[in-house]
Amino acid sequence: MEKILVVGATGTTGKKIVQLLKSSTYFEPIAMVRKESQVGQFSEQKIKTVLADLEGDVSLTTINIDKVVFAAGSGGKKVVEIDQEGAKKMIDASKNNNIKKFVMLSSMGADQPEKASELREYLKAKHNADEYLKQSNLPYAIVRPGALTNNQGNNKIEIGSHLNKSGFISREDVAQVLTRMLHDDAALNTSFEILSGDMLIGKALDSISNH
Repeated sequence: MEKILVVGATGTTGKKIVQLLKSSTYFEPIAMVRKESQVGQFSEQKIKTVLADLEGDVSLTTINIDKVVFAAGSGGKKVVEIDQEGAKKMIDASKNNNIKKFVMLSSMGADQPEKASELREYLKAKHNADEYLKQSNLPYAIVRPGALTNNQGNNKIEIGSHLNKSGFISREDVAQVLTRMLHDDAALNTSFEILSGDMLIGKALDSISNH
């Protein structure tokens, strides 16, 4: 089984990713946590953890890790430190340890942050992190969902490199997409947008992977 480092494992979406990986037959989640006090919630479920802070040194986090999924977010408070520089540090650490794939949770609008009326600083930070990943020579997938909700997922999405509209998608469905992106052949070196839709996730992702 491949060891997957989940960056942002204590976040709302991160927790869902960890649970999906835990029930997977291909992957084993390793939860990256910032504080010692966060270890317990994972060790109770026999999930391994790595202690590191995105604002500090993360160079050792990717040792003996196969792939990384970056689902950390500052919640708008420290966009440059976390969403941009934290992501860049993880990309560097992944390069240094020959990670096989880096899956980035980005955001719709991150490809054109200058067009945003709201969240411009956040989108700029995500944009810079995405571009850094593209230029890193790491195998990657960049997933750009619309606005995240806590609704129950329905396992159906709309997908495209540019959907040219805004909308919503549940964190559950986003977590599903991110987890599936960890497979070697899934949408390699691609970025795409997702919203809630009416195509089954598996089918939608095949349409992107086969392009």
